[in-house]
Amino acid sequence: MAIKIGVHCGPQDISMADLQRLWRRADEAGFHWISVWDHFYANPIRQRTDSCFEGVAAMTALAATTQRARVGCLMFCLLFRNPALLAKAAVTVDHLSGGRAELGVGAGWLEEEFREFGYGFPPIGARMDQLEEGLHVLRALLHTGRADFRGQHYQIEGAVCAPRPVQEKLRIWIGGRGEKRTPRIAATFGDGFNQPYVSAKMFADHNREVDRNCAQLKRDPKEIERSVNLHFCMWADAKGEARAKQQIARMPPAHQDGVLQGTAQQVSDQIGAYERQGAQGLNIALRPPVDWDALEAFIQNVLPRFSGK
Repeated sequence: MAIKIGVHCGPQDISMADLQRLWRRADEAGFHWISVWDHFYANPIRQRTDSCFEGVAAMTALAATTQRARVGCLMFCLLFRNPALLAKAAVTVDHLSGGRAELGVGAGWLEEEFREFGYGFPPIGARMDQLEEGLHVLRALLHTGRADFRGQHYQIEGAVCAPRPVQEKLRIWIGGRGEKRTPRIAATFGDGFNQPYVSAKMFADHNREVDRNCAQLKRDPKEIERSVNLHFCMWADAKGEARAKQQIARMPPAHQDGVLQGTAQQVSDQIGAYERQGAQGLNIALRPPVDWDALEAFIQNVLPRFSGK
């Protein structure tokens, strides 16, 4: 199956009207997937007053605005919400979308939003422990409709998730760039595994680690769909090229290998490199303000080359 192309845009530094414009255009153009992200502050943080919409509400608006594309979040920070509550929200969005919802979860990383919104900031190991506990609850409620779980962080007693999702299975995506524990969690709990802003080589390396963990768990690795998010820095003209290069220069060095940049042909070639490394999905990640000309050039000149869309 050909690689499926999606759009990923954080609900930050942009009006809801422009977000809905983006979602509608992506939906009608035939993108397979559209997702938001889950932050309380725009990131990177410049000032706290920069606009940033909340993730569950934004995903709900996305579902209501679109008709065809899969709709998701990459990734909800599971530590911000009780996992049973998040399961209920996901099922509600699934009904609103007619069975198109996808649920991505991770352990979070932006320290300022943790501390300033009252969540503390546990060490990464403790955050990953809590993520694993929460995934036990999420999987039970989404996949079986009932959960009983007693752990250090969550005590769930006979919770029932009704109604059930519209679709037969509302998939859970695990995301992150961790080299060891994240692939193990993906192999244990995930229906999908998404890597943000990595090179094609790193993408392949991390997926091999997922496969290795699947072998240990006696799980078929083909049960886990693999996708990647890449910064969208394509350009349609000289003005767009200058803007894209400025955007790349401001990125953390660790993200600069995970960028789609250049002309339509160059971007197509870069997508092909990830497809050859086993990517089943690839999401172009937009940072507002949206370069509408570059997006339209992608829709007209790149998207049709990948029949999976």
